[in-house]
Amino acid sequence: MPTTFTPSKRIVVAISGASGAVYGVRLLQRLHGLPDVQTHLVVSDAGWLNVQQELDLPRAEVEALADVVYPVRDIGSAIASGSFRCDGMVIAPCSMRTLAAVALGLSDNLITRAADVTLKERRRLILMVRETPLNLAHLRNMTSVTEMGGIIFPPVPGLYQRPQTIEEMVDHTVSRVLDLLDLPQADAVRWNGLA
Repeated sequence: MPTTFTPSKRIVVAISGASGAVYGVRLLQRLHGLPDVQTHLVVSDAGWLNVQQELDLPRAEVEALADVVYPVRDIGSAIASGSFRCDGMVIAPCSMRTLAAVALGLSDNLITRAADVTLKERRRLILMVRETPLNLAHLRNMTSVTEMGGIIFPPVPGLYQRPQTIEEMVDHTVSRVLDLLDLPQADAVRWNGLA
């Protein structure tokens, strides 16, 4: 009798229309390399534009990194329901528009509906918000999501490791996200105190 693969972890990854598509793609690459992790991907229309503009990657190449891919308007998909068991969701990057929709509970597309479900089920939601400088609406929306249990995680690079490339900065940030998802990673560079 054939066995069905049952992942030990299910992670939803969303890429919205903010600059920084590299964070979502790199997160998918890192998750793709982990055993027993199943990824569910949803990308906004503007997110796909940024993948093309910033990374020059074909859509099919990004979709191939995920186990399941959903159209952003598919509100009837599995990840739109609280009965879909998952271990967390990351919006990488998270636009200010997406942040506002999550803060106000506006489930107007699959990204914001899946985020709403993640919050209501008390699961881990990480928003890699991308904008600067921040206005008061941005700050209030971040506070609102934090009060609901979400984690605001701007992809601000840590420089104490003296990164030499953009890739090293992105990897360090993605490693921190993987830590928040309680996922193993053998190659994470960690602070061990002053030399």
